[in-house]
Amino acid sequence: MTELDAPGRVAAKIFPHPLNAWYAAAWDHEVTAKAPMARTVAGKPLALYRTRDGRPVALDDACWHRLAPLSMGTLVGGDGIQCPYHGLQYNSAGRCTLMPAQRTVNPSALVTSYPVVERYRYVWVWPGDPLLADASTIPDMHQMDSPEWAGDGLTIEAPCNYQLVLDNLMDLTHEEFVHGSSLGQAELSESEFTTRLEDDGSVTVTRWMHDVEPPPFWLKNMRDRFPGFSGRVDRWQVIHYHAPSTICIDVGVAEAGTGAPQGDRSRGVNGYVMNTITPETDTSSHYFWAFMRNYRLDSQLITTQLREGVRGVFAEDEAMLVAQQRAIDANPDKVFYSLSVDAGGMWVRRLLDRMLAAEGRAVAADETPDVTSEDTFGDTSVPS
Repeated sequence: MTELDAPGRVAAKIFPHPLNAWYAAAWDHEVTAKAPMARTVAGKPLALYRTRDGRPVALDDACWHRLAPLSMGTLVGGDGIQCPYHGLQYNSAGRCTLMPAQRTVNPSALVTSYPVVERYRYVWVWPGDPLLADASTIPDMHQMDSPEWAGDGLTIEAPCNYQLVLDNLMDLTHEEFVHGSSLGQAELSESEFTTRLEDDGSVTVTRWMHDVEPPPFWLKNMRDRFPGFSGRVDRWQVIHYHAPSTICIDVGVAEAGTGAPQGDRSRGVNGYVMNTITPETDTSSHYFWAFMRNYRLDSQLITTQLREGVRGVFAEDEAMLVAQQRAIDANPDKVFYSLSVDAGGMWVRRLLDRMLAAEGRAVAADETPDVTSEDTFGDTSVPS
């Protein structure tokens, strides 16, 4: 693992999205063999559906003939789709197989068929070079379908750039101010944290708050597992970032002084906030999230309560992100500055910059503003 040094600069205010990457296009239950659905992923309008044997398919959502949306069409045969306008039919590879108005099929009649993988309750699509699509690079979100975890989630159609959501998740000190009635407490800003680049290229931000009062959200969860619980807790947040846009956050609290920082979480409650953000356009995102827990696995009541509770918390984030996007749009000549709490977000920008550089789309260094690190808590560093 690589220790990081204090951040000195940040790249452009908002980055474009890499194309050579896996993005969650939909929840698994959204993509069916009954009818196609439309969804734009990384600027590419897609028609998503399943073949008769259940395999997910992603095609360009524009017929070769007159660009009518295939997502408005019907599914035909074992794996095909029919354009709703003039009836052209395509197979799952994107090749036209039928032109009703003529006897022969023009061999150039094709639409793009994108690499698709179903994993962790999501349908993932690779919008870039198909020769580079490697399913082993899909971020680890095993808690989503592991029998050792239970939970559920939803999708936020966020009218903001995907990178604003990443910034939000990489610096959780905002909970003190945005989520004061549920998750916030002063120790979020006061506690030290570490930021590390791992050997696998992911980034980890770790923060512990020792011997603190549990905020309302966590007190409720402690009492779900330990009825009548009262007292102080040790609280943790361990953020795992996987480029370009997946963040899984190990969160929880345990009765203070019972060994949680040393690894014994038996007197606590542990959750994982699963987040994967798919850019739709430069100013809109599909934000897929779920909250998974490893206790009281058989309680649907707790699953529903947690999902609805987190939905309320994330609605507060969404309101802030929408307002931030509007402010960015209204101030195109202004730049971002970074604090020490942005160390994780700075790493995100560097890794995105590297991915874009590999695609020949890097943001030029002389177009990026310098920033200052105004404060330092713990190990906050960026790479050379």
